[in-house]
Order: sequence, then C-alpha cells, then structure tokens
Amino acid sequence: MKALRALSLLSVVLLAVLGSMSAQTWTPIANTPPFTPSQLWLLTDGRVLVQDYPGNATGNWWTLTPDINGSYVNGTWTQVASTPSDYIPLFFASAVLADGRLAIIGGEYNYAPGGTEFTSLGAVYNPKTNTWKNFAAPKGPNGAAVGDSDAIVLADGSFLLYGCCSPTVPGDVALATGQDLHWTIAGSGKNEGGADEEALTLLPNGDALTTGVYVTYDSQIYNHVTGTFGPSINTVVDFVTNNCSEIGPSVLRPDGTILQIGANGNNGVFDSATETWSAAPNLGLGSTDGPASILPNGNVLVALAPVPGCYQTPVSFFEWDGTNFNPAPLPSSPSFGGPTFIERMLVLPTGEVMMTYYNSDVEFYAASGTYNPSWAPTITFVHKKLHPGDLSQTLTGTQLNGLSNGAAFGDDFQDSTNYPLVRITNNGTGHVFYARTHNHSSMGVATGSLSVSTKFDVSCSTELGASQLVVVANGIPSSPVDVTIIPPPKKQCGQ
Repeated sequence: MKALRALSLLSVVLLAVLGSMSAQTWTPIANTPPFTPSQLWLLTDGRVLVQDYPGNATGNWWTLTPDINGSYVNGTWTQVASTPSDYIPLFFASAVLADGRLAIIGGEYNYAPGGTEFTSLGAVYNPKTNTWKNFAAPKGPNGAAVGDSDAIVLADGSFLLYGCCSPTVPGDVALATGQDLHWTIAGSGKNEGGADEEALTLLPNGDALTTGVYVTYDSQIYNHVTGTFGPSINTVVDFVTNNCSEIGPSVLRPDGTILQIGANGNNGVFDSATETWSAAPNLGLGSTDGPASILPNGNVLVALAPVPGCYQTPVSFFEWDGTNFNPAPLPSSPSFGGPTFIERMLVLPTGEVMMTYYNSDVEFYAASGTYNPSWAPTITFVHKKLHPGDLSQTLTGTQLNGLSNGAAFGDDFQDSTNYPLVRITNNGTGHVFYARTHNHSSMGVATGSLSVSTKFDVSCSTELGASQLVVVANGIPSSPVDVTIIPPPKKQCGQ
C-alpha cells in the first residue's frame, strides 16, 4: 500500500509540476518581476538567473526560484550579486559550465562607465557563493575582441569561444578549461574571419556546426579532436539575404537533425548523421536574431516575424515537427508583439519554456504531447539514503545531458541546457527540492548508452522522509528512484 500511495502521489506531483501538457498553452507568471527580465539561464540548482534590462543593460541580476511544489509560474524573485562595476554587457557569449558556474564574456555593448563596444571583458558567476569573478578574453598578437561571439561547452567540458569582430580571437577559436578557465588558442581553416552573427550548435558526435553569415550558402563543422574546421558544406538555401547580416536560431532535435531558422524566410534542416542540408518550408517569416527552444515532445518552438526587412513585427509562434511549421498560440500578454530579437526562451526542468520580453511580462509555454521514453535519462546508481547538506554525491546513468542543446538564439546570447538536474520529491508532502549538480563527466548531447555521471549537493532545506529522486535533462525526467532523506550528522546544516 505504501508503494501504491507513493506512486499515486508522484503522479499527482508530476501533473502539477508539468502543468497542462495536454494542450498548447501560455501562462503568465504569477509574481510580476520587480525589474525588467531579459537574458536568462537555468542554474544547476533549479533556479533561473536573469539579467535586468530596463532600456539598456545593467549589472543587476535576479533569480527565479520555483515554489515548494516545483512551479516556476508561482516562483519568487530574489536579487543576487551584480557583475563587476566595469562590465555591464549586452549581446555576449555565455554558457553554464560543467562545474555549475555561468561564464559570460564579451559584449556588443558594455554599458559600464567608460565601456566600449565589442568588449573583451567577461565574468564568471558562482551560484554556490553568489559571487562574480573577472574572466578576460584570450590574448594574442593583435589583442582580442570578443563582442557578440558565439560559445558552447564541448563534451569534455571545454568552453568553446568563437572569434568576432576586428581583431578577432586568434585562430578564430579559443578553449577555456579547468577551474581557472585557462585559455588555449585553437582552430584553423575557418572560411570567415571571426564568427560575428553566426549560429553555433553542438552535434551528437561532439563536434560543432557553424552556419555562416558573411559567406553565403556556407556551413562548417569544427572537429573537437583536431581543433580544425572541415570543408564548406552547402546549406542549399541562403539564410541571410537581407541587409541585416543576421541569422535565426538553430536547435538540435532528438532525431539528430538541426532546424536552422533564416533571417529572410528561408529555413533549413541539417542531418548530423549524413552531414547534409535540405530546405525547410518558407513561410514568408524569419528571425533576425530571435529565440527557439526544444520541447519535450521533440518539436521546436520558434518565434517568427515578417520578412523582408529587419526586426519586423508582429511575431507569430510555431512548432516545427521535423516536416511542418504548425501554428502555436500567442502569449496572453499583448506586449509579446516583437521584434524577435527582444524575446528570449529557456527550457525548464518542468518541460515548460520560459520566455522574457525586455519588460515585466514573463510567460511559460506548455506543449501538447509528451516525450518518447527512449529520450529520457536513466539512473543506474545513486545512494538510497541521503542527508540534507550532503555534498558531492554521485549519480551515474545514461543520457544525463539530454538529446538537444535546449534553447537557442541567433548569436548574441546562448542558454543551452544540456546538463543534468536532480529533483527530489517528498512522498508525504509532495514538496519539490532541487539538488545542485556539478562536475558532470560529460557535456555531450545524445550520448546514448555511454555511462556518464554527475555530482550533486543535497539542499539543507530538503525535507526528511521517503522521497522520489529523478534526473532531468531539457524537461525530460528519468524514471524515479526511491530514496530516503534522513537526519544529517552533526555539524551539517547547522546540526
């Protein structure tokens, strides 16, 4: 009976957490933010970190914490530490690292006093200590301008930064590794000097696909083993035939294809298995920088606006199912009207997509349908007895990083979520707690049967008693594991 009761309660909790997944819906946030949300990232402790943008960038940052039932819609806002006083960036490279920190670097604009365009400054946020630390760009013979470069984290945890602007990052690519994020210059054979405005997507084999802007019909693959760019791969359609020199987002789907949205109405699909492109339907709509996000059902939610022309309104929403763009409803707030470049999307561990719009409106999209069970992470090992305050517990399994990069945005901003989150639900109360994950053994996507692991820290607020633990990647949870949260030993969590 206890097992049946626990299973029944888990079902209720999952329904509450996932929200109304049986229909396409937008839900506005319950607690209006006391600032202007813009860029946003999912931290590995389940919180969402958001930059304040009241008309221009600020050094002010906030977190959204889900409520005790795991709801982000009903979450609460808390102001956290500000970036260093000399660094207030807008349109920059970013990534959540394998150790759980957030790295941001460069900026097309730096709104700090005396700040310059195409800055090479940067900073790293440590959620555990609520502190920022300066993070400078790599140096070369001609200096380095990062500006609005692209960045991702490779499977081995290296922070991959593309060059931008003039002068570019030497070699067009640099890798930051280790706790101190030591830079190594890498990369050769790139067709375009720097990677200003390009799209960048991690591939299942660990390489990275870049879609060019200034060389038409051009894409290349960065080989993560050799540190070189391969020959040009013709994109079949031109994504950038307008005077904006922009491109839309690119998102990897569970079937291994990448949807690339163009800025001119042209769209394409890259098959990562065959390394070939094909055209996708042209709706007469495009994205001159703009958001898209993977959904648990495998579709891609995209925001599109009229073309030709730059930064047009109004915005329409669609779900790409691999063949067609199917219309999706508009957000409930009339403020979400476009253009696409002022909107941001982030896939949450609930399976919802959170969207901001450079004002106080924040909404959450829930898709219809569900995921294929084969896409879910699996847990092969975790201790069944845990204490509040436990540090660096080990969880081992498969597909802990999911099958997609998550959300994307032209260039200018990256908020990939290809890393595991650990969620603990108390059987008696239904209350939800996230354990901070860090030091993932892999940041690769679609890792299949490869055994991977992560460390996690159990929050001191985690309730005692029988509980269910899952690992979540891009909104898709593993099957639950029964765990028991027992009283912590002395000197742990104030005991």
